[in-house]
This record gives sequence, C-alpha cells and structure tokens, in this order.
Amino acid sequence: MTLQDRIQIEIGVATNESLRAIGSRLLPPRPASTIKREIDNNGRHTVDHPDRNSGYRRKHAFGARQSGRSAAGGYCALTAQAYSDRRARRPKAGKLAVSEKLHDEVQARLLDEHSPKQIAKRLVLDFPDDVEMRVSHETIYTSIYVQGKGSLRRELHTCLRTGRALRKPQRRPDERRGRIRDMVNISERPPEVEDRAVPGHWEGDLILGSTASGSAIGTVVERMTRFVMLLHLPDDHTAVAVQEAIVAKMAQLPLILRKTLTWDQGSEMANHAAIAQAAELNIYFCDPHSPWQRGTNENTNGLLRQYFAKGTDLSVFPADYLDYVATKLNRRPRETLSWKTPAEALDELLSNPSKPPAVASTA
Repeated sequence: MTLQDRIQIEIGVATNESLRAIGSRLLPPRPASTIKREIDNNGRHTVDHPDRNSGYRRKHAFGARQSGRSAAGGYCALTAQAYSDRRARRPKAGKLAVSEKLHDEVQARLLDEHSPKQIAKRLVLDFPDDVEMRVSHETIYTSIYVQGKGSLRRELHTCLRTGRALRKPQRRPDERRGRIRDMVNISERPPEVEDRAVPGHWEGDLILGSTASGSAIGTVVERMTRFVMLLHLPDDHTAVAVQEAIVAKMAQLPLILRKTLTWDQGSEMANHAAIAQAAELNIYFCDPHSPWQRGTNENTNGLLRQYFAKGTDLSVFPADYLDYVATKLNRRPRETLSWKTPAEALDELLSNPSKPPAVASTA
C-alpha cells in the first residue's frame, strides 16, 4: 500500500466513510477487509494500545453513538506510512535458519546436486503433510549467496549447475529495458505460422560474444525449411546496425520467402518498423523470457556454438566465414526434414512452390 492510498484512507476515516467506500476509491480498488486491517495495524490507537483493533465502524451512518474504543480511533497517513516502513525493516530470521530439519534436508539435496528449484518442488511431494518443509527456490539461492544466520554453507555454490561463487544478475546495472515502441505481440501473428505449412516465416536473435568485446552475430532461421542465414555485425549490434544487416540479407530472398519475422524484445530491434517496410515483411515480438516461442532459432543457436564459442570475440570472424558456417548447417541432414538438408528443402520449395516439402512441426 502506498502513501497515496493511505492519504485516501485518512480522508475516508475523517469523513466517516464506510470501509467499502474507502476501498473503492483506491487504485486498484481494495476490499473492505484490507482497509480494516490497515486501520487496525497502523491507526493512531496503536500508539497507546498496540494490541487492540481500531474498532472503526461507520456507526454515524445509522444514527448510532460512537463510544468506547471505537471513539478513540483515528488515522494519519504519514504516521501509518512510518509504522509500515519500520515494520518492513525489522530483522526477520530466514526460514532455513528457523527450521533445522528443513535446513539439513535442503543442504543434503544440494550436495546430491539437485537444483534449488528441484528441491523446492520435490519437498512438496516428499513431505505432503508437513507445511514446515516448504521453501522457495529463491530462498535457497539467497541462503547460499547472501550469508547470514542459519544460511547454507557458502561452498555449496559448487553444487549448482553454474558453480558461480556470486549470483549473476539478470541484467547489467546500467541497462534499462523498456517496451519497444509500436511492437506487435506474437499473439497477433497469423495461425498459419505455427504449423509450418507455409514458407517465408523467420525467427531471429543475436548470439553474443564476450562481455569485454561487446560483439554479436545475428541469426535468422526459416521455420519450415530450417534454412539459416547469419548477420555480420563487425562493429556493434545497435538498432541501426541490426536494421542494415537484416534488410541486406532479406533482400537476397524472393518475395515468397519474406512473410514474417519473429524476434525477442531486445533493444536491437527498436527500428523494427523501418525493417518491416524495407524488407516487405511483418515483424512480431515474443513475450518476455519466452525463448520457446522462437524454438527453431534457439535450437539453431545451440548448433552455432560449435563454431562460435561462448565468451569469445565474435567480431574477428569476417562475413565470408559466417556464410561458410551457414552453408555448413544448411547442408546438414535434419531428422525433422526426413533427413533432407535445409538447402535441399529450400531448393525443392523454390522449384515447386505449390508443393512444399513435408516437415515436422517441432523445433
């Protein structure tokens, strides 16, 4: 609850509004029980009688007389905010510090190389009737990486998949993520794209090099034939660089193979409208943190790591080497294409567009 919410509650209490009426004016609206709990916990009566409820009721509306502890009720938004802030800062023992049984069980499973999420989910199955044996995977991570009383042994980080001694942030401190302007969500993409029955629908992404180099290579994969093209980005992967690379590559394709492109919500696609216009295709964006919505592209990027190892400077590879690697993948037989190669599937499609090759519907 924000200070603005509490100001509205103060106004409601001062004018003797009902709890329901006060709650309806908040954004978002809150039930009467929430307003009552807020007044009970943070009202003025808590100064002298912290163990009592406020007794707030809208008695005046029914001609009743306010008396007893009901009459002593009052509410100040600033005071309530101070109470709430102080309560939020109070030291609180972690769950693994309180329960030795849970602590030891989690620690034993970490030593058995179970992931925190596996542990959290499995505890529910193994101890269905013991609510004390419940812990979230985030609590386990916190106990490992943020050492405190009752924490798990610090060296247990070696049992995690990554083996990192420090937890890696999901994004850089100086990175600001925002919604890409005028983007069209994947939910609005034509249904025909999903079943791979029609050619010309592409998925794209960047594979990143080392942090120090700030390098990247763009990848675009045709969903039906699994045909891949690589985008040369020797200087950077800004919106302008990616725009120029995509437009140049797509210009090499006939119009039948330029229908849609699906990408994640990376800032490199900020110029998607210009790309769509120049390349004559529609661009759709996946939901955040949903790589499975570009399953073909994710699978291809995994194959490309055979040639472009993680943590290396990708800017050293010239454009002709990228074309060489793409050709290698496009000449590799695929089970999803009945052991044809992507290049063969594409050639068959272009030579007889009315009879596209049969393909599997998976990545």
